[in-house]
Amino acid sequence: MTDALLRAENLSLHFPQSQGFLKPKLLLRAVDGVRFALQQGETLGLVGESGCGKSSLGKALLNLHRPTSGTVAFEGRDITGLSAAQMRPLRRDMQMVFQDPFESLNSRHTVATILEEPLIIHRLGSSSWRRRRVNELLELVGLPSSALSKYPHEFSGGQRQRIGIARAIALEPKLLICDEAVSALDVSVQAQILNLLLDIQQRLSLAMLFISHDISVVKHMSDRIAVMYLGELVEIGDAQSLCERPAHPYTRALLSAVPQLASPTLPQAALSGDMPSPMAMPEGCRFAGRCPHQRAECLTQPPRLEKRHDGREIACHFWREIPDDLP
Repeated sequence: MTDALLRAENLSLHFPQSQGFLKPKLLLRAVDGVRFALQQGETLGLVGESGCGKSSLGKALLNLHRPTSGTVAFEGRDITGLSAAQMRPLRRDMQMVFQDPFESLNSRHTVATILEEPLIIHRLGSSSWRRRRVNELLELVGLPSSALSKYPHEFSGGQRQRIGIARAIALEPKLLICDEAVSALDVSVQAQILNLLLDIQQRLSLAMLFISHDISVVKHMSDRIAVMYLGELVEIGDAQSLCERPAHPYTRALLSAVPQLASPTLPQAALSGDMPSPMAMPEGCRFAGRCPHQRAECLTQPPRLEKRHDGREIACHFWREIPDDLP
């Protein structure tokens, strides 16, 4: 396998949280020791419950949040400690599509200004070339040229997300991070935006990190899937095999909650209890308190990602001993 376009090694992102005057600060461990690689042209889906650290990881990968520890390498170059000025040339190759297009688009600017702005910032082309490029972008995302003179509030949610996608691909990036890009949209519109993203990814040979809490959407979009729980990755593998034969108890629970993805050999695996606080992490496995297969070792020893014979990685002490026909 060729060297990865994007690689994270032991990446952590912690936020100190004040408890009040003269009280010690708590540490919110949003991302903890994450490692994975993303190849050129590949789509990696990142899935997990709300609050597990998915969006924080996406922003740390782009240096929008400075990682607490670990490294992020883009095309073999460590970008972890780069300043905003040093990151600017790399922004052409690394872009993000945000969850809420209305919040991420400047309401005072027309679509023409929004789409031309990144071209101006990076000093690309003449004004006539930029106008042609803006029209090309609108055509690519399925919007008419009449949209150029309008403002974001004049569009529907799906149309605004198309504008956000057009802005993200304006500089022809190599990496696109989609952070819950369809979760704020109606179901009928979601399908249109997902198909648009797939079409753009194929046309531009983009690598994509697709973040979502909906594993059925992630399966549709991804070549591989990474499952995240409380700041850590608990399973990574090929999308189809992971969904058909999940190995980690948490992955099984996520899949059993989606009837069309649940395997007939896997009974419902409803989770009990709530996710622990990221400011008070359990000593051992972070999933142990909700896991139907926990043992004494799970409460004291944190598991690490371990590679199987088929290349899938699982962070569970006893995944080999959990029968395939049990949740």
